[in-house]
Amino acid sequence: MNTLQHAWQRARRRRALITLLLGLPWALAATVLALRLAGFDVACVVGTVSLLACAAFATARARQLDRQWLQRQLDGSGASEDSADLLFADAATLNPLQQRQRAHVLATLERAMPELRPRWPHGALALCWIAGLAIVALAVGWPRSSPVSAPARTAAPGGTAAAGPLHLQSTRLRIDAPAYTGQATLTQNALDAKVAADSRLSWSLRFDRAPDKAWLQFHDGRRLPLSEHDGQWQAQDVARTPVLYRVVSEPALAETRLHRLDVVADRAPSVRVLEPAASLVLGTPGQQQWALRFEASDDYGVAAQATLSITTTQGSGENITFVRRNVSLTGNGEPTARRFAHTLDLAALGAQPGNDVIAQLEVRDNHAPTPQTGRSSSVILRLPSAEVALGAELEGRIKKTLPAYFRSQRQIIIDAEALIRQRRSLAAEDFVKRSDAIGVDQRILRLRYGQFLGEESEGAPKPPPTSDLPTSDAPAADSHNEDHDHDHDHGAEAGAHDEHGHDHGGKASNADAPPVFGSATDVLSEYGHTHDHAEAATLLDPQTRATLKAALDQMWSAEGELRQGRPEQALPFAYKALGFIKQVQQAERIYLARVGPELPPIDEGRRLGGDRAGLASRELPLAARTPPDPAIIEAWQRLGDDTATPDLDALATWQQRNAAYLPDALDLAAAIEQLRIEPGCRDCRQRLRAQLWRTLQRPLPQAMRRSAADAMGQRYLDALEAQP
Repeated sequence: MNTLQHAWQRARRRRALITLLLGLPWALAATVLALRLAGFDVACVVGTVSLLACAAFATARARQLDRQWLQRQLDGSGASEDSADLLFADAATLNPLQQRQRAHVLATLERAMPELRPRWPHGALALCWIAGLAIVALAVGWPRSSPVSAPARTAAPGGTAAAGPLHLQSTRLRIDAPAYTGQATLTQNALDAKVAADSRLSWSLRFDRAPDKAWLQFHDGRRLPLSEHDGQWQAQDVARTPVLYRVVSEPALAETRLHRLDVVADRAPSVRVLEPAASLVLGTPGQQQWALRFEASDDYGVAAQATLSITTTQGSGENITFVRRNVSLTGNGEPTARRFAHTLDLAALGAQPGNDVIAQLEVRDNHAPTPQTGRSSSVILRLPSAEVALGAELEGRIKKTLPAYFRSQRQIIIDAEALIRQRRSLAAEDFVKRSDAIGVDQRILRLRYGQFLGEESEGAPKPPPTSDLPTSDAPAADSHNEDHDHDHDHGAEAGAHDEHGHDHGGKASNADAPPVFGSATDVLSEYGHTHDHAEAATLLDPQTRATLKAALDQMWSAEGELRQGRPEQALPFAYKALGFIKQVQQAERIYLARVGPELPPIDEGRRLGGDRAGLASRELPLAARTPPDPAIIEAWQRLGDDTATPDLDALATWQQRNAAYLPDALDLAAAIEQLRIEPGCRDCRQRLRAQLWRTLQRPLPQAMRRSAADAMGQRYLDALEAQP
């Protein structure tokens, strides 16, 4: 059965090959005719369609050799003994006699397989190829209709005019980017392109008939002649600046349009500092190394070698010296994004405590012939001196101690909940001690927040209950400054009392002297003292003060329960206090600096003397605005009038002179050139007018005049004037 399948497939391939060989000469002839008559673009389309048609027709012809065709061929050759249908039937459905006959036929075909492949149509193949090659030869060798001698063209000028305008049959633009960009050569049919700077451009144009001359006209007035070679009009140029251009010929083209050529300049490489994260790094005492990492990126590629500049400052004051060194680094990664890493040995650099080490990386790109450079921002390592290190160490020790005195309300809740969970594993005495310790923390936090309501400490003497005393926070002091009787005292509590350096419970040395009635100074010395927090409390709005007072009330209740060994009863008060504290944190507060103005002393001798020596003029100099070019204003006004035509040459000259200051110089140039090509185009006039409006300076904003008063307002004003 495998032998039969192979013979069948060979027959189908022979039929497809014969069909392709018969159709290829006609496809070739059609492609050459299209190239001759319609140009390269049309020829490519015709050739592609012809090949696809030949392939589809060959496949369809091969599929005609199906199973029925194979049965007919086998039965007609006599090798199957008219039993070819048994070969493709299911063996399970055959009776024993049919199965025996099927096996006999298969054995016969294995010994002698008849020829199933169709014969080669030599005559038809020869005729098709001769006819196709003849058509190709005629298309290539047929003389052109346009090549006539120059004298004949001069003698009969009317013949060219009678032929009508020229038409572009095909266009091709080849772009060879500079080698350093790594871009492959690009060939396109469109004449608009966006290319890299210094790319080599090659134009190849084909007209329906040969013009007298042709060139590329650029918007800046430059001309690039086109030369004819084998029917193609070619030109070459190097792209350096963005330009607009159009194809011009004699005789003129039937359709002329502008083409835009954008030139992308090579950007300088950029360098980003990856490590350290900050530009100024404070070193640690005894630091010996400093790790640096940079990333350099470029649009076309960064050179593998870079230079790391290291500057070390030594000395202080006016006796500072600079020592500069350069280290060559090799980057890794993609050419467009390389990374450079280096670790500085501070001892080898001679950096001492109190010195600065400044590092900066400089990279180059692959631009030819002169590479562009890019530098990173400078990073500074400041090695601390012995005095600074000692001060920092002392400050660090203080910071490590302070958090033990000031606990947050959330932490107090967490500690209380943890203590409740550990009740079964703790002795009763230990449980009460730990609960009491948490109560002390609650007390310290309450005192800290109470400072913002004028409450300094506990145990201070209370002012007498009289309305004459100017103490607005007296109720707060009465509710929170009462001291509980506790069995044990804690050191943290004493630290909280002494943090301001005041003795709140003591009295002045002259306490025996009776106070003067009504004296604010004696009242303050008797019952309290001024403090920053007390003054800051007056800057809180009443609602915030009330919320903070409610938080202190809840802290007071929570403290009492904790000090008595009942953390379960203290948790509701602690949670309420936390909620009030959050509201206070979200409230708006005002903080004023307690620094008075330092005004210079007034010279009494110069007052009212009329001496104006040394006084400068207070009039601010006003910079005069450059007035807009009146020619541009006139052109803009003319474009609004359909009957007036602006001077396009003057506009083009002005555009070239001010190209660096215009928002989009090429768009303005395109609008000018398009109106030059189509003088009667109304849309072109409006487009140019819109571009000119963008170049005009905006008028300065003027003060809005007050609207006139209505009848009621006027009666009100008259009544005001009538009053004596």
